[in-house]
Amino acid sequence: MLSDVPEEFGGGGGTFAHEAVVIEELARAGVHFASFIQSSVAHYILDYGNEIQKRDWLPRMSLGELVGAIAITEPGAGSDVKGIRTTARLRGDHYVINGSKTFVTNGWHAGLVCLAVKTDPNAAGLKGISLIVVETKDLPGYRVGRSLDKVGMHGQDTCELFFDDVRVPASNLLGGIEGRGFAQVMERMVYERLAIAVAALATAERAVALTTKYVNERMAFGNALIDFQNTRFKLAECKTEAHIGRVFLDHCIEDFVAGRLDDATAAMAKYWLSDCECRIVDECVQLHGGYG
Repeated sequence: MLSDVPEEFGGGGGTFAHEAVVIEELARAGVHFASFIQSSVAHYILDYGNEIQKRDWLPRMSLGELVGAIAITEPGAGSDVKGIRTTARLRGDHYVINGSKTFVTNGWHAGLVCLAVKTDPNAAGLKGISLIVVETKDLPGYRVGRSLDKVGMHGQDTCELFFDDVRVPASNLLGGIEGRGFAQVMERMVYERLAIAVAALATAERAVALTTKYVNERMAFGNALIDFQNTRFKLAECKTEAHIGRVFLDHCIEDFVAGRLDDATAAMAKYWLSDCECRIVDECVQLHGGYG
């Protein structure tokens, strides 16, 4: 269920605070990142979709009948969104889409793709970008490439997507007016950055908990590892960073629910807590010795 989508559209009727609990529990179980993509796609539809789009897609997403994905990055355009080359040309009552995307989380399972395209290739800068929602089942011209190899998150499908003369109803345009896609993506970044911060901190806290248990049980030189001063120092440092992160994150969630969280603070949360996660996990791995 989509915990922070209104009940009238099949969701749980909660706030981001409820979604944060879901993200944390999944992260603690080792399910990262992909877990909140579904909610993120749902909020694109909730924020920019019309009533017909909401009532068509959101209930099916909540039931798990449709898995969502966001497709923006291309082989030649990552952070430089204005460099995307995938086009959507209006032909009567349909858009004809051509191009490709890469690093698409949930790409293999996606039944609903929120796709960034150039609807006006001649428009300057970012003005020609739009978001179109693509239902992928049995769609001619749509193809999913291989699942990409990654350093981590091996249980998460990250794929390439290909569009060859794919026809999508013009009514699938998000926002009703072409050229608003970049602004829509940037507005949704606060939600996505905060969700990444939530998963990062949950992972860090889980690492501290697992390592604390391990060093209390593992014996070396006749003593438990926790009896060595260096072990206690390192765990104290990790616990302190995680605690500081928890205070910061809870403040950010409170501000977001109240509509006060700004772009810069959300970016700080994503940056600092992701960095903190890596530092803590690295330290905890060392305390596991060869078993790390």
